[in-house]
Amino acid sequence: MKKVSYFRAASVFLFSVALLIGCSSGNSPTSSGNSAAPSTSTAQETPSTKKDELVVAVNENFITMDPQNTGDALSSGVQTSMYEGLMIYDKDLKLIPGLATEYSANPEATEYTFKLRQNVKFHDGTPFNAEAVKINFDRMSNQENNLRAYRNYKYIKSTEVVDEYTVKVTLNQPFSAMINKFTTGIISPQALEKYGKDIAKNPVGTGPYKFVEWVQGDHLTVELNPDHWNKGAAKVAKITYKPVPENGSRVAMLKTGEADVIYPLPEQQVETLSGAEGVKVERTPSTITRYVSINMVKKPFDDPRVRQAINYAVDKDAFIKVVKAGYGAKLESLMSPTIAHYAKQGEYEYNVEKAKQLLKEAGYENGFSTEIWGNTNSDTMKGMQFIQQQLQKVGITVDVKSMEEATLSDEIYNIKSPEEAKMQMWYVSWSSADPDNAMRSLFSSENFPPAGANTAFYKNDLVDKSIKEATQSSDQAKQKELYGIVQENVFKEAPWIFLAVDEILYGKRSNVDGVYITPSGGIYVREAEIK
Repeated sequence: MKKVSYFRAASVFLFSVALLIGCSSGNSPTSSGNSAAPSTSTAQETPSTKKDELVVAVNENFITMDPQNTGDALSSGVQTSMYEGLMIYDKDLKLIPGLATEYSANPEATEYTFKLRQNVKFHDGTPFNAEAVKINFDRMSNQENNLRAYRNYKYIKSTEVVDEYTVKVTLNQPFSAMINKFTTGIISPQALEKYGKDIAKNPVGTGPYKFVEWVQGDHLTVELNPDHWNKGAAKVAKITYKPVPENGSRVAMLKTGEADVIYPLPEQQVETLSGAEGVKVERTPSTITRYVSINMVKKPFDDPRVRQAINYAVDKDAFIKVVKAGYGAKLESLMSPTIAHYAKQGEYEYNVEKAKQLLKEAGYENGFSTEIWGNTNSDTMKGMQFIQQQLQKVGITVDVKSMEEATLSDEIYNIKSPEEAKMQMWYVSWSSADPDNAMRSLFSSENFPPAGANTAFYKNDLVDKSIKEATQSSDQAKQKELYGIVQENVFKEAPWIFLAVDEILYGKRSNVDGVYITPSGGIYVREAEIK
């Protein structure tokens, strides 16, 4: 067994995650969590005196608080305050020790042995140990549990308790990205037994903050965990996350101090807020790709000429200027250039005549009618309306259909087969920390919903083969070659409208420290402090 340090392992198994410079929520406002704790703030408090509570306003509702069954970046970002994996990402997406203090791996990367952090307890008092890890890993690697984490944990053959604070994980095949997947949050075994599937509304982890309540559509509140193993890093007594889809409302909350942090910050407000008293505007290079997923099973999108025509019909420069206010860059592959093994493919240049010619060749000279789905936040609405206006120029009539995030997720992922899918086009974004998540998750035919996030139902035998070989190789040059093949083929076959790579913008009060939005769009509060 070869001993591997975290940082050396990062270079061998992480696809160079450390080299990154720098992603999609609610019903009626009824409580879905534990009993509410009394608020420590009052109506008379002002930003200058409210030192014990942080309010974070975001643009969407949260879907679930089960870290092992989460598909959206916002829910995942909130979960990181309460949950921890064996490994965790820091604010710069560098992999660091979490609930494991060290690990070793065999040369084939099919066996991982973790030494666990001792004297750690879950928020309900349950001891954290190797048995707790085994219960969680067995849950995620069991296909019958129908968890989103299964697409990564299906590679686990067995999880063995070596001793109280040592666990050995054996894979059924080499999987070079596996170390990244050990960041999935570990849930209290007692809570899993108590709540079952309702753990999604009653999170119990080991993180620096403990769950207080979740009033769906209104807020989710956590409080400081005084017994956290990294005691003193986070200093804010309470954090309240508030979904505020309307851009102007979020900005107003930041200006008045009703919110201490807002994310995302509307691009159009950057210049105004940059000069506002008591406010700081933060910018971060991002791993977030913004695109429109096209359902290739449905006519007329089963014809690649139609999909290519749609790409030529959308002016990407205008999209960045109009929708993103100039913040962002054209998406010229399947993922952000900040991710290892990126291979630039160029672009579908704006060319209305070429789009019309391709549509004519495909038998749609007079265009057709379709619809585009998206959530209800202001930025999404603006993006969908832009796509609608652009496609109208080539005779394609687009009906814009917005839904609450939870409803949208159900409509897209809760299907039994591709033929059941009603979605035609979906305006969405995706955030990745490694090329496996950027490609296998979105383009492997094994990951059609509900198993995964290949919502375009893209299938290409060469792409499937290349992805499989890349996941089984630890040779960086071989991975680069294979992932290059994936990018070339997918870009040519156009299962997406390739739009942009985001630049992350967020705002915070000038007295807030230790709160960051990570390059992947996560909300990092492990060092939160109000000065």
